[in-house]
Amino acid sequence: MKNNPIMQEAKSQLRHKSSFSQAVQHSLTMAYRGLLKIKRTPEQLFDVTLQPIIFTLMFTYIFGGAIAGNVQSYLPIIIPGILVQTVISTSIVTGVQLREDMDKGVFDRFKSLPIARIAPLAGALIADTVRYTIATVLTFLMGYIMGYHPEGGLGYVVLAALLVIVCSWCVSWIFAFFGVIARTASSVQGISMIVLFPLTFLSNAFVPADTLPNWLQWFVKLNPISHLVTAVRNLTNSGTMGWDLSISLIGAAVIVMIFAPITVRAYMRRT
Repeated sequence: MKNNPIMQEAKSQLRHKSSFSQAVQHSLTMAYRGLLKIKRTPEQLFDVTLQPIIFTLMFTYIFGGAIAGNVQSYLPIIIPGILVQTVISTSIVTGVQLREDMDKGVFDRFKSLPIARIAPLAGALIADTVRYTIATVLTFLMGYIMGYHPEGGLGYVVLAALLVIVCSWCVSWIFAFFGVIARTASSVQGISMIVLFPLTFLSNAFVPADTLPNWLQWFVKLNPISHLVTAVRNLTNSGTMGWDLSISLIGAAVIVMIFAPITVRAYMRRT
């Protein structure tokens, strides 16, 4: 009976399920730690609270008349663009804070605790979804105050919000990878901005792609940020799901498939 292969296989599966459930529990505990850090230092939320308000006011009143003729006509264009730009930019914080914790030796102390090694990384990624949610809600709220009333209805607005949050979480794996391999937190932020700045501003988030020079239109139309912005506009303004929604979800899945394994591998080597 002791060498029964069926019993050994069953015990192996139970150990695997137990270790997986413990890893999930430890990751949620680390996510709670991340939320406590935000509670104790609320200035960490300045980017997701002030940026949506400032950017919405600034871009709407600067470009509204020139692009759409008036502010009210520009709101259906700019609010989805600001939403995507703000929430995607917020994902940079994941890599920066990850690098800061590693520099301070926090992860070295975690190694001495009986927790799953992946928990600090997974917890940081989970906790940052709260930041994405705050930025999303504030952007829509600011747009509503300014007179933006999505024609798609509340259900499609919620669906658009979930789409942006999910895509931002997937993109955060890229910056988590930078956070693991970079030497300093400032270098993580610098590299991330070099990657993200042209993607967000060279898109259709603020102006229609057709108004741009021909040599630039090809990049804007291929830009994944443009597809995400278009998907959000379709959901909120007309309640439709088009090809851009599928492209956005496929692109997000591809990012996770590529960067999640290499990030975990680099993280395990360094911790």
